[in-house]
Amino acid sequence: MGGPGNPPEGTPEGAPGGGEDEYRSVVFDESFVRAARLQEFSAQERIADHAPAVRRRPALRRGLSRQALVLVLLIAVAFGTAIYMGVRHPYQTPAAQDPIEPLRMTVIPLVPDGKVPGTAESAYLYEHSPAAQFKTGSEGVPLPASRRTAHFSDSQVVSALTTAKDYIVRSALDPEVLTGGEVRAVRVLLDPEQLDQFDQSFARPTADGRHAPTGWLVRFDPSRAELADRKVRVQGTLQAAEADSSTLEVTADHTFVYALRPAGDGDKDEVSLFTLRRELHFRFDRDDLRMHQAQLVVSYVQAGPLSCAEDSTNHLRPLLAGQTAKEGGPAGTDPYATGSATALCGSLAKSAQPKV
Repeated sequence: MGGPGNPPEGTPEGAPGGGEDEYRSVVFDESFVRAARLQEFSAQERIADHAPAVRRRPALRRGLSRQALVLVLLIAVAFGTAIYMGVRHPYQTPAAQDPIEPLRMTVIPLVPDGKVPGTAESAYLYEHSPAAQFKTGSEGVPLPASRRTAHFSDSQVVSALTTAKDYIVRSALDPEVLTGGEVRAVRVLLDPEQLDQFDQSFARPTADGRHAPTGWLVRFDPSRAELADRKVRVQGTLQAAEADSSTLEVTADHTFVYALRPAGDGDKDEVSLFTLRRELHFRFDRDDLRMHQAQLVVSYVQAGPLSCAEDSTNHLRPLLAGQTAKEGGPAGTDPYATGSATALCGSLAKSAQPKV
């Protein structure tokens, strides 16, 4: 007797594995039925309306899903926003930074009245000169009490003052620099845009107010003079102020007193004092503050005893103990005073010389 799934007579001959297996892969699920284009009327519908056995169903509308619509909408909004922003240019292009101002420099020789006083001991000269109370070396360049400005913090103001001090110390107190040697220690403190002017000043010195090495730093002609005492006496001030929202300015005004003797004669010759008053104006933008660099925009120097006949562009050629100048200039310029000289060559006031 056949099973419930087989015909009474059994499986027909030649049928592959039973009649049911032949259609096992065909599945008529609900979605398949609903998607059929033809639909059979019910028996009641066919009796009542004498309609055909089947009727054609309207095609299903295969619209986009909700997620797809949202994605298309977002893409459209983003694209439209990009076009709008490109047309409106809401972000202003940063203004080009103004070029850095080249250094303007003035070196005024001060001619002594008569012979340059001297003695064997530099300490004696210092004690009997206006520099008796000056500090020694970098101690004479103290940092002032600093306060933040409208657009710069305390640390930024301190950074500007510290960089200015470092420049002063390296350019006017370093024995290697003073004797006409190393200049790299000074160069690295300058803004990169001033390096061409600095290099040209040393490669081709010119008395044009722009390219004199003695405008950048203090150095004596090594063939004429040498330091008798490395402890240079210094006194002066540093002041910081905000120039605008992007610039700090520092003004340095210091007087330096050097003890010198003729070059190459050891301790046999007398020592004399050389006085130099130097006013420097520094400028700092935010990049300079971050990189520990400065823009030196003004260098104003009065120095003596010097002769107006000597060229002070490349080196300072001081008059030493017992020497006199052949010619002088306007009388009465005192580098210890706070006023500025107005002549390109002045006279060194007697009050500025040590009393020997």
